[in-house]
Amino acid sequence: MVNMKRLTGKVAIVTGASSGIGHATAKLLAGEGAQVVVGARRKAELDRLVTEIDAAGGKAVALSGDVCDEGYAQALVDLAETTFGGLDIAFNNAGTLGEMGPTTEVSAASFTDTLTTNLIAAFLGAKYQVPAMLKRGAGSLIFTSSIAGHTVGFPGVASYCASKSGLIGLTQSLAAEFGPKNIRVNAILPGAVNTPLYRKMNGTAEAQSFIAGLHALKRVSSPEELAHAVLYLASDDSSFMTGAALVVDGGTSINRA
Repeated sequence: MVNMKRLTGKVAIVTGASSGIGHATAKLLAGEGAQVVVGARRKAELDRLVTEIDAAGGKAVALSGDVCDEGYAQALVDLAETTFGGLDIAFNNAGTLGEMGPTTEVSAASFTDTLTTNLIAAFLGAKYQVPAMLKRGAGSLIFTSSIAGHTVGFPGVASYCASKSGLIGLTQSLAAEFGPKNIRVNAILPGAVNTPLYRKMNGTAEAQSFIAGLHALKRVSSPEELAHAVLYLASDDSSFMTGAALVVDGGTSINRA
């Protein structure tokens, strides 16, 4: 029987894996044959995820920590190399919404904290992930950006939008720098996804109905739908794709009705 799994023999890191898009993606990549290192701050949730992946016949290990810590970024790569022999795929997905409200009332410290979690942590991840991929002769690096700060402007979340916009610049720079060495770098740009972060931002049924209406599909995405977009970028299905800001937003960016 032909093995149809797209990531057999590959090793992946997924951050922000304790819930939402990261959790769904870690399970999908493992189901497609990848050996997965999962990271997030919440150890208990990561341990449960590893148990689920193992029970489904996959392979995963967990390391809890703070993505803002450079030592943690290095430790995730070290774990991938010592446990599974290398690194081929990295999904830098961990992020935060940051302080919401009028921009004139947001503190500089809060703004900086959001950029540190969403943008600088992604840079730190790439700083250690790229050298490991170069050892393998190829790799796929993926970031979670957003339509916010790119195709759509949202009031009251300036630090979030700025950080997610910055990720697109980081994606493009890394793609140009490491493309000659067969490292592909792309970003997914979700619309609204039914995650804890989404529910925090839209805490009432009325708010959620309004957000769903902004999409051409008149609904928000599931984490699993975004996971399939990540799988596409992680696999050879997207072998000629790099530097892309892949919009996966249910038509929010083009919807006017």
